[in-house]
Amino acid sequence: MRVTSVTISAPDPRALAAFYSALLGWPVTTSEPARPGFPAEDGWAQLRPPEAHAGPTLNFEYEQNFVPPVWPSVDGAQQTQTHLDIAVKDLESAVAWAQEASATLADYQPQTDVRVMLDPAGHPFCLFLTD
Repeated sequence: MRVTSVTISAPDPRALAAFYSALLGWPVTTSEPARPGFPAEDGWAQLRPPEAHAGPTLNFEYEQNFVPPVWPSVDGAQQTQTHLDIAVKDLESAVAWAQEASATLADYQPQTDVRVMLDPAGHPFCLFLTD
């Protein structure tokens, strides 16, 4: 078995794919429009890492009843099911870049060498220092 992709639910998958494309510098390789009879935000999109980069394909699919997760988890609220860990060489610059791309810094930061960020749909992702 081999994991090939991660699928992320979103209220506007093409917009979220555009965010991660800007953040990571990965191209959007597939972008499908709304299905007939569905809201304009419906659709599906995919990012693939460039040949020189490792990483899974990221798929973004429409979730009509999307509820953003709460970070950190709170009893009775939508909990994070999965998050992306993104290795960076310079944490301060990476946080600034993520914020420029429309991410926000989470209020709660449990580690000094990791920054929890929230994407435009509210999914947490972590930037962490690597050598």
